[in-house]
Amino acid sequence: MKASEDLALRPASILQQMLHKGDVSPTDVARACLGRIEAYNGALNAIVTQNERMLEDARALENSTRPKGPLYGIPVGIKDATDVAGMRTTYGSPLFANHVPRKDALVVQRLRAAGAVIVGKTNTPEFAVGGATTNAVFGPTRNPWNLQRTPGGSTGGGAAAVASGMIALAEGTDLGGSLRMPASFCGVVGLRPSAGLVPLVPTSHHWGRMSVAGPIARTTDDLALFLRATSGPTLESPLGQPASHPSFRQNLPAGLRLAYCSDVAQIGIQEDIQAVCQRAADVLARTVGTVDTLKLDLSAGRKAFSILRGQHLLAVHLHRLGQIGDLGANLGDNLQRGLRTTARELAEAERARSVIWRQFRNFFQRYAYLLTPCMAVSPFPVEHDYPKTVAGARMETYYDWFAPTSVLSLTGVPICCVPCGLDAAGLPVGLQVVGRPRDEAGVLAISRVLEHSLPIGLPDLDRTISQVPYVL
Repeated sequence: MKASEDLALRPASILQQMLHKGDVSPTDVARACLGRIEAYNGALNAIVTQNERMLEDARALENSTRPKGPLYGIPVGIKDATDVAGMRTTYGSPLFANHVPRKDALVVQRLRAAGAVIVGKTNTPEFAVGGATTNAVFGPTRNPWNLQRTPGGSTGGGAAAVASGMIALAEGTDLGGSLRMPASFCGVVGLRPSAGLVPLVPTSHHWGRMSVAGPIARTTDDLALFLRATSGPTLESPLGQPASHPSFRQNLPAGLRLAYCSDVAQIGIQEDIQAVCQRAADVLARTVGTVDTLKLDLSAGRKAFSILRGQHLLAVHLHRLGQIGDLGANLGDNLQRGLRTTARELAEAERARSVIWRQFRNFFQRYAYLLTPCMAVSPFPVEHDYPKTVAGARMETYYDWFAPTSVLSLTGVPICCVPCGLDAAGLPVGLQVVGRPRDEAGVLAISRVLEHSLPIGLPDLDRTISQVPYVL
């Protein structure tokens, strides 16, 4: 591996130290990432629109007299569902195939203000609705561990780009698991923060708590770096909240009590995935405290999520109902589901969500953190929209299979997915660390113990590409 390529694979937190000391320049890092893009993006299709001014932006940072921000020179990818001024932003939809926003989304403004170099837009399913990353504009993104498999969704392009060294940080969103699913499938870390911590602006649904903005990275320290640069309230959002821990770093107290549940959604789980996650829980039991194995039944959240998801997407896309025939099946079906929802069904879903919250309130009186597998299945074929079965049980919709993440979205608490091993096929397995409200720092601290105790490394892309046939 060339030295420039090795530089592109350094964690963002390490790059930050090197850049601030002057050991490397933003241009050095940008060129290293461009080398990875040239070598591997053709196979992965992770970055769908490149920033043609990337090197110029890097040089401008070098020549600036302003103080170096926390993300000075760090290469960041922006999900193609998030507006970037002057850069094609399609939302994965043919309706916006040539759309170029005039203004950055707030999270992009904050990333730029922190000194980040925007590498480009990462692939997403249409309007970020889907557990597999493909759309009619750019086609599918492929998993860097196996090109015949999906990277998950909907921030699949970001996760694949991070795992392959094209970017150091990926911005994304998470409604039912869209930061955690691809992090699990691609062997990187993804954090769903508390609602409003990283404001979603602009939006047509200011009071929506289902979808949040957050990061994917190669290490938990990198996640903390992203949060330090992008979190905090804004008058443009009624949900904005201050960071509870400015550095998003903390030391863990001794004798913590944690709990492990293998199947919170009660949909079943692959035996090899369960074995890997149980081993990770056992590691934490030896290092940070006790870990009790228990049954936490959140299956009522599956129907509630389906209803609330439909209502959320209907609120976001209400102005597009006249174009519903031009939308993809995933979003179109969700909107139709939202239109059919009765007031009683919506009330029952909200009631179920309240019951789940009370379960967690009681849980956190006994335990500091919950550990549970992120995915119940391994990465499935890239041609499929979703796995048809999980542990022998048939999945009826494209979102049934990711219930292990979606039912937890209903709680609003911070959740990190951290890789903890490989399945029987040598593909990554992620474990979710679930914490108390606004305890992002604690969630990252537990996740940091796991990543240091059970490292899986990064995919060998040259081997992946040479051994697995693919079609561009």
